Order: sequence, then C-alpha cells, then structure tokens
Amino acid sequence: MTEQDKDASHKKKMQKQKAKVDAHIAEANIERGVLIVLTGNGKGKSSSAFGMVMRAMGYKHKVGVVQFIKGVQLSGEEMFLRETLPEEDFYQMGTGFTWDTQDRSSDIAAAEKTWEVAERLLSDDSYQLVVLDELTYMIAYKYLGEDRVLEALSGRPIEQSVIVTGRGGGSKLQEIADTVSEIKDIKHAYKAGIKARRGVDY
Repeated sequence: MTEQDKDASHKKKMQKQKAKVDAHIAEANIERGVLIVLTGNGKGKSSSAFGMVMRAMGYKHKVGVVQFIKGVQLSGEEMFLRETLPEEDFYQMGTGFTWDTQDRSSDIAAAEKTWEVAERLLSDDSYQLVVLDELTYMIAYKYLGEDRVLEALSGRPIEQSVIVTGRGGGSKLQEIADTVSEIKDIKHAYKAGIKARRGVDY
C-alpha cells in the first residue's frame, strides 16, 4: 500500500468516525444539569472533581464544595479554594479519616452537620456546580440516611450539576446518576514505599 493509499484510507476512516460523533452530538438535545459519580479504588477521583471545578470557574459559574472526611491535613486544593471561593461556598467536615477518629457517634454528628451545608447548596439554584467530595463513605458507613441523600440529589435545581466522589456509595446512587466513572487501581507509588507528594497527592 502506497503512502497515498494510506492517506486515503485514513481520511475515509476519519470521515466515518466524524459522522458517528456528529450523530451522537445531534441526538443529545436535553438541556439540564447532570449528576456525576466518580468512584473506584484508584487514585484521582477528587482530583477529577476539582478539575471540573476549575473548568466551571473558568466560565464564572458559581461553585460550592463540601468535603466529607477530609479537613485535618492541609491540601493544595483547600488552599486554592479558600483563596478563590467565598467562605460560604467551601466547607469541610474537618474530622479527617474515619479510621483516625475511631468515634462513630462523633463522626455521625459531624456528618449530619456537614450534610446540612450540602442540602443548602443543593436547594440553591444559584449554584451551577456542587462537589460532594467523599460523600459515598457517609452512605456506606450509614452516617447519613441513604434516602435522605438521594432525595436531595434528585430534587436539586434542574440546571445544577453535582459531582459525588468516593469509593462505593451503593447501587441506588449509581442508578440516579447520569454519569458514573470508575477509576481502577492498577499501580500506586505508595505500595512501593514512596511517600505522598505535596502538590500531587495532597
């Protein structure tokens, strides 16, 4: 096959691919916010969510972020968001990881208080994007009632998009989600004894 034949074959394949892509784009005619669940045992769920925060902020959208579990160890995203978001738009549960607290009653109380903040954001149509970081653990550990969480997510303003991160979270959450992405753990530096890196891991 000559180079000219290869070029012609490539062009034909790309034209066919473009026709498929264009057809899918034309079929998507519903205008509303989406619920995205980022789950799995791999690294990068929160990082992906904060990438979308940056994207939304680029369009001057109003963004709200609620972090469950995290909040004891300072992170780069916390420093960035505290500088760029109004105080009422960023909230951390602040208890750290559940295996550190080892106090179920205290964790439930903290989760309830944090969820009240999340519910406020989910009922406010001025927020175009809301991130509920590590929310899935609150459902899995039964710190929050699943029905209460799902009702708030389903009843949010129609134009509001929400990103939920964390491992698991149950099949019901995935059922009501518009997009579910699973990040798979193939290899992790931590398992090779490499310390967590500032600016990369936190």
